[in-house]
Amino acid sequence: MSAIVEAVNDPPIFKAVSSSARQLFQLLNCIRFATKAQVQISNEGLRFAVEESRVMQGTVFIEKALFTTFNCNLPESDPSDDESIAPDLPSFQISLSALLETLQIFGAADASNARTSKPDNDGGYGSNIRPGRPNAFSNQALGMTGVCRLSYAGIGSPFSIILEESGVTTTCNLNTYEPESPEDIPFQRDAMQVKIIMQARWLFDAVTELSSTTPSRLEINAYPEAPYLSLSASGPLGSAAVDFSKGRELLETFTVAEKWTQSYKFEMIKAAAEAMRLASKVSVRGDEQGVLSLQFMVEVEGGGVSFIDFRFVPFLREEGDGDEDSQNEEDEYEDEED
Repeated sequence: MSAIVEAVNDPPIFKAVSSSARQLFQLLNCIRFATKAQVQISNEGLRFAVEESRVMQGTVFIEKALFTTFNCNLPESDPSDDESIAPDLPSFQISLSALLETLQIFGAADASNARTSKPDNDGGYGSNIRPGRPNAFSNQALGMTGVCRLSYAGIGSPFSIILEESGVTTTCNLNTYEPESPEDIPFQRDAMQVKIIMQARWLFDAVTELSSTTPSRLEINAYPEAPYLSLSASGPLGSAAVDFSKGRELLETFTVAEKWTQSYKFEMIKAAAEAMRLASKVSVRGDEQGVLSLQFMVEVEGGGVSFIDFRFVPFLREEGDGDEDSQNEEDEYEDEED
């Protein structure tokens, strides 16, 4: 894919200032399973979307309220155009890995190191995450100072990032690429079979526990009655299952129309572990096609929230499914092009 080369001399389409690059890093780090991200700019904020082989998608929406200043000058539509058709929002692709490396230039803690570090006791923001598991927006993760300035002049221009901390200024211009138009994995909200809201840390603990068997699949079973919600996995080292009983201390919202059973590639679900670790709550939804939607609510400083969304396509269910063939990486997925 080649970088856009068309130059633009018009006023910048987008300029924003964030009080902390680390806040942006922590959110975007949750979808780093892909190398490139598609960015869409709107008057409401920035949308970063990634996908993996049309079977997994992740989206982070950073609302303008999370920025100190946010200016968006969208191109005006032609008066002769059909007013019922909304103008296209500015969009482009960038290297997600390069963006994350840029945002942590001044020392944002690496996610793997953050998991083993001790929690802050210097007035960090409160969290329902257990001691030893740092809050995404604690002083430990955010740092005490630093400003991040983002800008995008228009088609053909780089995505500019200026970082300022302790009198040191670093400017990075990331190449922008022609946007692709991948279709979202369809989720049938009008045919939803499962809706569960729970604390994200319970889901994180369950996935961590199940990963000890090095499984290839994760099976999710939801029932209108006990055992209500069950996650199970099996692998070369054995099998394991985690059951959740119905109750507000575990499942704050629980709606299941009828028994719902689907299985997913374990590594895909595990790719959302960073969001599970950082979020306070997660909404688990499943439709009649078996598409799984995980929406994470991450609490940010100042009392605001940010949302991270994942969608997963299930394995194709066949008669006799569930044997050792689950280890085959070439398993078929549900066709979502109906």
